[in-house]
Amino acid sequence: MVIKNHYQIIQKLVEATKKHEVYRRTECINLIASEGLKSPAVCEMLSLSQDLECRYAEGENDLEGHVKTRHYQGQKYVTKIENFTIDLIKNLFGCAWADIRLVSGTHANLATFKGLSLATKNNRMVVAPLSSGAHITHDYSGLAGKIIGLETINHVFNVTNMNIDPDKSAMIIRASRPGIVTFGGSLFQFPHPVKELKDVAREVGAYIVYDAAHVLGLIAGGEFQDPLKEGADFVTASTHKTFPGPQGGLVFANRDDERMKTGIKKIQYSIFPLTTSNTHLGRFPALGLAALELRVFGRELAKQTIKNAQTAGEYLFERGVKVLGADKGFTKSHQIAVDVLQFGGGKIVAQKLEDANIILNKNLLPYDDQHHKDDPSGLRIGFQEVTRRGFKESDVKHLCDLILLIIENKRRPSEVKEDILTFRNEFDEIKYGFQSVHEAMDYAQAHQL
Repeated sequence: MVIKNHYQIIQKLVEATKKHEVYRRTECINLIASEGLKSPAVCEMLSLSQDLECRYAEGENDLEGHVKTRHYQGQKYVTKIENFTIDLIKNLFGCAWADIRLVSGTHANLATFKGLSLATKNNRMVVAPLSSGAHITHDYSGLAGKIIGLETINHVFNVTNMNIDPDKSAMIIRASRPGIVTFGGSLFQFPHPVKELKDVAREVGAYIVYDAAHVLGLIAGGEFQDPLKEGADFVTASTHKTFPGPQGGLVFANRDDERMKTGIKKIQYSIFPLTTSNTHLGRFPALGLAALELRVFGRELAKQTIKNAQTAGEYLFERGVKVLGADKGFTKSHQIAVDVLQFGGGKIVAQKLEDANIILNKNLLPYDDQHHKDDPSGLRIGFQEVTRRGFKESDVKHLCDLILLIIENKRRPSEVKEDILTFRNEFDEIKYGFQSVHEAMDYAQAHQL
């Protein structure tokens, strides 16, 4: 039914917005692996950037990632804001160049894949299989194939190890001679074999792109692989998953030689003018503050996030649930993959958990039929948000007990929901971050950061 009365529409819009804020912020336990949680300081910085959300800043950047030219007037502070944020990102990741104009991780992949295909004049890209954790942007059925027109060839994936097989994938790379070799993804428990495959990629003239959308915060905390040090040329990412900033995207790299400078220039061209006009400037200051938070709290946050994910994997596995990657400790990232086919499949189980205010998502597993993505075997469960709310291992175990009650049909979701609401209310403070912008500034000054 279409509501034609504008007052009623606005009234219902406001009502739905308020209800959502209460529902997801205070009444649910969020285990979506692709969501993050901003600190009070980052939220405050966003509130200080209202006018920026209305402005444009089209133009070109230099090989430092700094503003070079702009095609609009009124840029004297916008330029400083972008440059300062770029420096905070570069300092955090120890890189020589970064670009934050991307409005999402998908946009970062679009610009990077397009730019490097222009640099190499090669339309082939080797990627992880979609069913084995790659993001849809990597796939022939998604952005890479349908939008950019790349021919994608799959890495060989070892389901037992839940990882790319480096020896067999080396054969694929040599045979297909792609312009780009891609690592990273969305269901992503273990570091990918970047260092094992960097030489063969260089041998055939390919750039290595590492999609760190899910693990960027873990990389910043030094608790996952460091893709640049291991041989990746470019890192793309979102800034709102394990990196707990505002929604957005980025790409960064070093510029060791002319080959890398060529790649950077082509990506910059792909960002502007090819794919970007308004770069959503209002998020830049908050992104910079989030980068500072990870410099200060990132290692502790990453360690506890991984501990919590591993604890959940082991606890569920010991109680008869099929958790993938058991032989390797279940995960080394923020997420686990769980096969719930014996309990009705991912679609049914995810809905039952949602009915109890436990929010996670169904997910294809490597051995699933890719055509059954609407009803896969698995769940993808992420622990970055509950960790930031203060969950420790004992809290994760209690949460797993509540999950088991539902998926094993021992209690109705509506009954467990009452326990979830009580449990959730114990975790009102956001940890591993600053409570205000003033606190962040005082900390940086006191510690000479």
